[in-house]
Amino acid sequence: MHRRALLGGALALPAAAAAAAAARAQARPVRVVNAYGAGGTADNVCRLFFGRLGERTGRTYVVENRPGAAGTIAASLVARAPPDGHTLLYDATAFSVNPVLFGPKLPYSAREDFLPVFLSLVTPNAIVAAERFPPRNVRSLIDAAKAAPGRIDAGTTGIGSAQHITLALLNAMAGIEINHVVYRDAPALRNDVVTGRVDLQVGNVPGAVSLLRSGGIRVIAHTGLAPVQVLPGVEALGDSLPGFETFEWNGVFLPVGAPESLRHELNQALNATAAEPSVAARLTAMGGIAWPNTPEEFARFLDRQYALNARVVRAANIRID
Repeated sequence: MHRRALLGGALALPAAAAAAAAARAQARPVRVVNAYGAGGTADNVCRLFFGRLGERTGRTYVVENRPGAAGTIAASLVARAPPDGHTLLYDATAFSVNPVLFGPKLPYSAREDFLPVFLSLVTPNAIVAAERFPPRNVRSLIDAAKAAPGRIDAGTTGIGSAQHITLALLNAMAGIEINHVVYRDAPALRNDVVTGRVDLQVGNVPGAVSLLRSGGIRVIAHTGLAPVQVLPGVEALGDSLPGFETFEWNGVFLPVGAPESLRHELNQALNATAAEPSVAARLTAMGGIAWPNTPEEFARFLDRQYALNARVVRAANIRID
């Protein structure tokens, strides 16, 4: 009996040690590296998801904003992180543009260094105009641009951004030439639109909703296929340019090498968070769209985005240098 008791105790030690290690790992904060700055759409949605997920699970998620270089600073950091689940990447549309934009200069492989986990948000883009800008709809905007090639300016906050892709596609499909003006930050661009220093801003729908609340601007069009609830009466670019659709997306990634069980566990937790009425209501109020998705579905979504963005970037000769 004594010998069996000693043996049983010896066998229990590794199991106890493993359980203790698991508990310590669970207690460690999870670092969520956000590729975008504080206060923007990606930051707001990231904090909404991980703030609520932390409340639901008792885990601590620390959002760390590491903007710059079209998101490559944050992605490079996470690509080098241990794949133990304690470092996540929160990124957006530029993640699927950068492979063609940077080419071999990209310091990581978007396809090979990351595991797609969860598509958290999709939102159309929007064409925002200064009040003094004469065109009031898509057709009059296209007519004005054709009448004065290169005389209309549209600002975005980045080369190769979802909004730059939108402008390039608009120029190509409408046969017009609207100038692209790059701003370092959204507040400076917003001020120049309101004061009329720049004619148009190409932004996303959440940003357009915020601008409308502050006044001084109007929304000419959005880039979705269906009416946008938070922009009542605003037409879709696709109504005048059949097939036109662009959007901004947000998503969560793990560094490659992370266990598949962890990837799917995190995906299920984020799906459950998105389904909560309070979270769903916040996303809808912003003009965002979310739906249940698996890591595999997110990966297929990304494949389509890589193909679309590569086609637009090459056709428009968009260059980072």
